[in-house]
Amino acid sequence: MGHYARQVLASRAAVINGGTVEREQARVAALTGLRGVAALLVLGTHAAFATGKLSHGFVGAIYARLEIGVAIFFVLSGFLLFRPWVRAAAEGRSMPSVGHDAWRRARRVMPAYLVTVVAVFVVYWVYSTGPNPGQSWAGLLRYLTLTQIYTDDYLITYLHQGLSQTWSLAVEVSFYAVLPLLAHLLLTVRCRGRWQPTRLLAGLAVLASVSPLWLVVVNTTDWLPNSAGMWLPADLVWFAGGMTLATLQSTTVRCRAAVAIPLAALLFLVVCTPIAGAVTMGPVRLWEPLTKNLLYAGIATLVVAPLVLARGGWLERVLGSRPMVWLGELSYEIFLLHVVVMALVFGVLLDWPLFTGSLPGLFGLTLAITIPLAYALRRITEPNADGRNTDWHKDHRVRDVQADVSLSSRATVGVGPP
Repeated sequence: MGHYARQVLASRAAVINGGTVEREQARVAALTGLRGVAALLVLGTHAAFATGKLSHGFVGAIYARLEIGVAIFFVLSGFLLFRPWVRAAAEGRSMPSVGHDAWRRARRVMPAYLVTVVAVFVVYWVYSTGPNPGQSWAGLLRYLTLTQIYTDDYLITYLHQGLSQTWSLAVEVSFYAVLPLLAHLLLTVRCRGRWQPTRLLAGLAVLASVSPLWLVVVNTTDWLPNSAGMWLPADLVWFAGGMTLATLQSTTVRCRAAVAIPLAALLFLVVCTPIAGAVTMGPVRLWEPLTKNLLYAGIATLVVAPLVLARGGWLERVLGSRPMVWLGELSYEIFLLHVVVMALVFGVLLDWPLFTGSLPGLFGLTLAITIPLAYALRRITEPNADGRNTDWHKDHRVRDVQADVSLSSRATVGVGPP
């Protein structure tokens, strides 16, 4: 490397040690805040269902589509988990350690989950509001191993009243399991072991196409169990959206909130119309689940995009505020606990008949009780967290800022893989 290149690297590092490190920390904070928003959306749609608000015309459809929070979670996971692989490819480094990442993920996800599952089964051993097919020894084993959705007729075999939301965690964990293989196919096979973002994006488009094809098979044949519409292939397009953002972040592509958020809002209004199907259970036309699935992918990707492809802005400031970051740090525990808390608030504390009552009242009371329980669960299962999400704010922040330094320096002096 010549004298000029070394000077450029030195000056670039000086800039990064100031503004860019702070820039990356602000980005991580905003992504954490977005997790809090996603958790509130999921809680909101469940509260709307319990109070019977989903049948209230277009407003009811809006409440139902708040389930978009799950898609946002999946896009975030696709981005964060694929980003180290992308950066390693862009820098010409060895790929991330599969064993280390698997242990770190398990350490973050499983303790709180296992405690929640056992606690919920104990609660429903003394509290019951009717048929609860998942409340059995076989159901307990299924939930402890996150295999509850891999069955036929899930709704009448393993659905549990206090753990109904954990189907998405089963999907998330299956994505963790297949990500190393997907990364190998995309970066080593498809891109031939070199940094070729165009070929990588084309591969991700193929990966995203798995979801509509899978849904066609699920809805038109009897080849798969009827719960297969809840499995990873059905939602792979959402993860692919985040993986695409991880790829674009290592290019010159930028996306401003002023463009992305209004477009996401417009698409959200579209998905609330009958084009994405009815909000009640019943027969569906083939194009309805396909439309909803793809629109959710677009909306969630657009919401995340300005936080990872732009430089600051109002959206980052709002989501990166202290209250939002604090809520985001507890989002996983809120996700785990809110369904059982809501059931107890609804049926015991308020004693409302199902599909009646106040949506704001149920939402607010459930959240007020869930947050301290979530904080306690976090401290019990991750005692070193000290109220902070170490998985995001320590491991990712240090490593990712270092990666930004390396990537920016290579881009400046024109070195590195083609």
